[in-house]
Amino acid sequence: MAESDSVPYGRKTQRKPDLKEVHIIWINDGMSCDGDSISITAATLPSIEDVVLGAIPGLPKVHLHNPDLCYEVGEELMQYWHQAARGEIDFVLVMEGSIPNENLSGEGYWAYMGNDPQTGEPITIPEWLDRLSPKALAVVACGTCATYGGIHAMQGNVTGCMGVNDYLGWNWKSKAGLPVVNVPGCPVQPDNFMETLLYLLRQLAGVAPMIPLDDAGRPTWLFGKTVHEGCDRAGYYEQGSFATEYGQPQCIVKLGCWGPVVQCNVPKRGWMDGLGGCPNVGGICIGCTMPGFPDKFMPFMDEPPGAVFSSNLVRPYGKLVKWLRGFTNDTLNKEPKWRHKGPKLTTNPPPEIRR
Repeated sequence: MAESDSVPYGRKTQRKPDLKEVHIIWINDGMSCDGDSISITAATLPSIEDVVLGAIPGLPKVHLHNPDLCYEVGEELMQYWHQAARGEIDFVLVMEGSIPNENLSGEGYWAYMGNDPQTGEPITIPEWLDRLSPKALAVVACGTCATYGGIHAMQGNVTGCMGVNDYLGWNWKSKAGLPVVNVPGCPVQPDNFMETLLYLLRQLAGVAPMIPLDDAGRPTWLFGKTVHEGCDRAGYYEQGSFATEYGQPQCIVKLGCWGPVVQCNVPKRGWMDGLGGCPNVGGICIGCTMPGFPDKFMPFMDEPPGAVFSSNLVRPYGKLVKWLRGFTNDTLNKEPKWRHKGPKLTTNPPPEIRR
């Protein structure tokens, strides 16, 4: 399809509903551990199998080309990358891993994927982005490394790593008028990614509105609330009750949890089929869905600076709240006085019943 096949949607554009097939070109040879590819195999809402096998109504036919998950290898796999670069197929580009600055790699290279058929030379990850991004219907950054650089981009690294938006530019738009869609997480929460991909496929098919994103490119319905707002331990915080060691059920902010300020839905959503999630299983939140990760959250395991003030401030309030709730709870744990075996009705009935 040509770019002229797009139709206006508000101030943006989206594809006509005649998109019959779409390929998922998934680059996982950025600076990463392949953890995001592994993570999405646990998705159930929807599962990657449901999307690829056509079990979800209204979607175009989806072809997945992920080196970890598809059965093609070598040139049989890379042919789809070359077809996409030539504009021969409709595709969504998924980037996994941070983008190294190849201007700093000297005579070698930091990361590459496949070889150029004409020259036989390795094709670096930045070169693939240069070839594929202008032709892509959408670009999705999967995981914190791809979204904001992640661990590989922390201070002191020699590769000059960055996220997709840092490389393409924060004002970049795809041929379908979409900005880069960022789904952070280290690794990405499986259903968060698959739900986002499903939304984009519906949008490209013409049956969904423009995907809502925040200023950091994250889907707003997934990253609009903090860890604390969905955490099972949040009630302890407002009562000023804090864990002093791992394994205790109270709020773990004093053990180093950044949950009150980190935008992430993992405690509410769980990790696999509604189960798990960092604070739910006793682990602190280290802020892996945030653009400032990891540098602004280090050292890990130390109490966040803001938590020292806020937790000390909430203690006297929390004690009062806990006492008031205990008082109310005590009254609610007693049955009303009119429940008895005596001969007299004591529920203060209306006059006609008293006779």
